Amino acid sequence: MEESSPGSSTSLLRKPALPPSGPVPPPWVPTDVPPEAESSAKHRLTFHGSGGTLLGIHIVNVLFTLLTIGVYYCWAKTRVRRYLFSESAFEGDRFAYHGTGKELLLGFLKAFVVFLVPVIVLSIVRDQLDVDPRIKTTAAFLISVLFLIFIPVAMVGSRRYRLTRTSWRGIRFSFRGRAWTFIPIFLKGYFLSGLTFGLYYPFYLTRRQAFMMSNSYFGNERFGFDGRGWELFRSFVLSILLTLPTLGICWIWYLARKRRFFWDHTYFGAARFRSTVAGGALLGLYLVNALLLVLTLGLAWPWVRVRNIRFAFRYLSLDGPLDLERIQQQAQFASATGEGLAGFLDTGFDLG
Repeated sequence: MEESSPGSSTSLLRKPALPPSGPVPPPWVPTDVPPEAESSAKHRLTFHGSGGTLLGIHIVNVLFTLLTIGVYYCWAKTRVRRYLFSESAFEGDRFAYHGTGKELLLGFLKAFVVFLVPVIVLSIVRDQLDVDPRIKTTAAFLISVLFLIFIPVAMVGSRRYRLTRTSWRGIRFSFRGRAWTFIPIFLKGYFLSGLTFGLYYPFYLTRRQAFMMSNSYFGNERFGFDGRGWELFRSFVLSILLTLPTLGICWIWYLARKRRFFWDHTYFGAARFRSTVAGGALLGLYLVNALLLVLTLGLAWPWVRVRNIRFAFRYLSLDGPLDLERIQQQAQFASATGEGLAGFLDTGFDLG
C-alpha cells in the first residue's frame, strides 16, 4: 500500500470496490460477526524473522562499521530496525520502518553539539583549568544539570522519532508529548526515589508509562494507560523483602509482574492489551539466552534477539473490538536529535 503523505487525511484500509459480477472479498472487519464474539476477539502479534538472516545483516553491519571507522553505525542500526519491523506482523500485515541512516547520523551530530561539547568544556574547567574553586563547583553542578535535563529530552525525542518512522497498513504512528512536560515527571521521580531509598520508583515508572502511552497515537487514534503506582508498589516492596531469602531471583518475578501491569493497563480504543507472561517463563528465557551467549562467545546474539521478540509476542494480545475503519492518517514531523541524545545516554528502547 502506498504510504500517505504527512498531513493528509486518508481512511484506513479501504479497498477498491469490485464490479458486481466479480467475487466480493471479505471486508477487513467482518460485518456479520456477533457483537459478543467481536468484543472477545484476541488480536496477536507475530514475528516471522530468523536468527540466521539477522546474523547475515549483523556481519555486514560490523564489517562496514569497521571499514568506515564507525560512521556506518547509523545505517547498521537502521538496517536492523527495518528487518525486525518488516518481520513483525499484526492481523496478518507487516509493520514498516521508514527511518534512514542519514537521519540518525545528522541527529547524532546535532546531539554531539548540543550535549557532548558543553559537557567536555565544563569537564575541562572542572578537572584541568587552574581556576577559582567556586568556578569548578559551578562547572560540576552544570554538568549534573545537563544530564538531568537531557536524559528526559532524549527519552521523549527518541520515542517521537521512532514512532513517527513506524507504520502499519500505510498509517503512521506518532508521539505528541512534549519534553518540557516530561522533565518535571523525571526530576520528581529522580529526587523522590533518592529521598525514599527507592520506594518512590514504582510510582515514577507508572507516571512515566502513563505519559509515554497517553501521548502515543496510531493515526488519529490515541493509546491510553490507566495504571496506578500503588499496584506496582506492592510487588516492588515484596521483592525487596524477598531479595536476601531468594538471592535476588525474586526480581525476575517482579519484572514479569511489571510487564503484565504495564500492558494490562494499556488500551487502544475499546480494546485492551493483555500480557500473560510469568516469572518462571521469563527466568527460563534469561537462562537460555545467557547460556547461548556464553557458549558461542556472543555469536548467538541474533538468535537471542529473535527469541526475545517472539517471547514478548507470545504472551501479549490485544483483546476486544478494533474499529479500524475510522482511523485516519495524521503523520507528525520529528527530527532525529532526540535519537542521537538517546544514543549518548542509552535511554532508548525499541526492537532494534
